[in-house]
Amino acid sequence: MGNLLVRGMLVGLVAAALALAFGSIFGEPQIDTAISFESSHGAEGHSHGGAGAPAEEEPELVSRGVQSTIGLATAVGVYGVAFGGLFALGFAFAYGRLGRLSARATSAVLAFGAFVVVFVVPYLKYPANPPAVGQPDTIGMRTTWYFTMVLISLAAAIGAVSLGRRLSARMDTWYAVLLGTLGYLVVVVVAALVLPTVNEVPAEFPATVLWSFRLASLGTQLVLWTALGLLFGVFTERRLRRVAAERASLVA
Repeated sequence: MGNLLVRGMLVGLVAAALALAFGSIFGEPQIDTAISFESSHGAEGHSHGGAGAPAEEEPELVSRGVQSTIGLATAVGVYGVAFGGLFALGFAFAYGRLGRLSARATSAVLAFGAFVVVFVVPYLKYPANPPAVGQPDTIGMRTTWYFTMVLISLAAAIGAVSLGRRLSARMDTWYAVLLGTLGYLVVVVVAALVLPTVNEVPAEFPATVLWSFRLASLGTQLVLWTALGLLFGVFTERRLRRVAAERASLVA
């Protein structure tokens, strides 16, 4: 288990590096545009604010250059290592419980499921927004609702898998999977309808910038989970084959 966990963390770090490269190419230009939009509208607000001198801008605690390089790399690296470790634990639980799937197939299925459950479904309710979108005093509330949706989606997925496994003992596996999936969809759709909607996008914010930023965010996560699932599966299956060969040589 220790070897599996370390492998997951290392693969997560590699996947994070690939996601970072994708995000830097496709996401950072949209962030720069959003920051320029925020700065220009802030200046307009001061120029039309009536009598009195314009308020002085607060100094940046961390420069934009540091945020977009070292800061971003550190955040994505920690994120990748953490999810790589969690992915390894999930693989250890799932391997051998998904029929006769190989290690590579199990890893790929697990990565796809995690991408949909942990990211896509919550993202559909609370999509990512670039700087200049949203009020600073609602960040805590928006973060709370987002992670609430993540937890609901994750709990519903675990429940759906458990339901599917129980039903598969009584009916055809195909129908058991369909019923489990239907149960998951019902839970997340109801949750999406019940949880409050957050829409703080300014009317004048460029729609193309917002759309491009959200696509870049989606693509970054897709690169992360795809790399994690494929690389972890390849290295783990290679390790399992080596262990099996060593055991066979000892028996012989």
